[in-house]
Amino acid sequence: MIIFWVFAGLAVVSALGCITRRSPVGSALWLVVTLFSLAALFVLLDAQFIAVLQVLVYAGAIMVLFLFVIMLLNLGRPGPTDLKGPAGLVVGVLLAGFLLVQLLGLRRAAPPAGLALAPGAVARAAAEQGMVPAVARPLFGAYLVP
Repeated sequence: MIIFWVFAGLAVVSALGCITRRSPVGSALWLVVTLFSLAALFVLLDAQFIAVLQVLVYAGAIMVLFLFVIMLLNLGRPGPTDLKGPAGLVVGVLLAGFLLVQLLGLRRAAPPAGLALAPGAVARAAAEQGMVPAVARPLFGAYLVP
């Protein structure tokens, strides 16, 4: 259980590092740390296939593409439209307040009835048909957004 909290904390801290860095390259590297810690959480959930896909597809291929685009566009220098000083502070406080209101609204809202799983449903499905079909059927069936 302690390993879960270590990787969960690392995921949260590295995600915060990703959105608070001024450098796009530094932000992308923090995103790699976030993706690796999420892959570790998938391993702890006995979803090794999804963990491997997470590392190969997102932390590997997609992040190489992100870094290539960042380097190609030369996003390291701030542009003339960056908000600095009091205007940036006001916009940041307003956006943080809006996010807080949204999170409090989500906390009060009841979860949708169709999304609840019976206790042990994933473990039973994984034992019967394997982990990949147990994840793929609901993902591409009931939870598929048209």
